Amino acid sequence: MRMSEGVEWALHTCLNLTWLPEDKPVPTAKLAAFYELPAAYLNKQMQALSRAGIVSSTPGPRGGFRLARDPERITLLDIVVAIEGPEEAFRCEQLLQQGPGADPTVDYRQACLISQAMRRADLAWRRELAAQTIADLKRSVEQQFPATPGNTAHRFSALRA
Repeated sequence: MRMSEGVEWALHTCLNLTWLPEDKPVPTAKLAAFYELPAAYLNKQMQALSRAGIVSSTPGPRGGFRLARDPERITLLDIVVAIEGPEEAFRCEQLLQQGPGADPTVDYRQACLISQAMRRADLAWRRELAAQTIADLKRSVEQQFPATPGNTAHRFSALRA
């Protein structure tokens, strides 16, 4: 399975927002400039996060984005689903219905052992993402790289929107 680069961008952006002042929305141009990303494409990801209630958007010249919820209440799965959608990674097309001895009355999505195995794997992946929050990532980064919060805030303050 391959996720779009927008997932990575959204995860890093949400993590960075945890180290910036909550009372000041950050313009997309600044968020994009931090990693030299195309602002228009990052803005699409930010709008998806906004629709999902992960970030809030403030319009206008002093507008931008900030986290809409406490980082403890934003899971990695929330962000992945906001960007990629809620669909399962594996889609059983019931290939067995086209094979020899197929029974048209059988729902092969339920009977197929391959479909069942793929669903179990997808569920395990989703459970793992749902078990980790942005706050968990923040704590891990701060433990392993204690200078990151200050460096991030300093670099953002030096960026022009």
